[in-house]
Amino acid sequence: MPLLVDYWVVDDFGKVINPMVVEGQVHGGIVQGIGQALLEHSLYDAETGQLITGSFMDYAMPRASDVPYIHFQANEFPPKSNPFGLKGCGEAGTVGALAAVMNAVIDALRDYGVTDIQMPATPEKLWRLIQAGKRAA
Repeated sequence: MPLLVDYWVVDDFGKVINPMVVEGQVHGGIVQGIGQALLEHSLYDAETGQLITGSFMDYAMPRASDVPYIHFQANEFPPKSNPFGLKGCGEAGTVGALAAVMNAVIDALRDYGVTDIQMPATPEKLWRLIQAGKRAA
């Protein structure tokens, strides 16, 4: 079951030369953002400084099964600042995903008194916030 129910994105990249590559770039960035917002967390031993999450057995990265269908649309508004009307697209998915996912998490937990949460919003962290909110109510 995906971590998210649905995901919609609309971006402006100017004149899109290769739509498939642009959509792939955006999808990859979105998945990276979802991972940073909900899963990925480096942990170090407090005494030795040794990395505890040094393998993919311990460090959670998003997998295809964690991600919902991504509804993608590109609107073309070519800038006049270059002769080809092009803009970059490499980081677009990541930038929007962090804010979108974390705001959705906070919105979902509002009834439990949650107004802020630090990334990553791991399952354990969310469970603890929900339990604390239930006790406070």
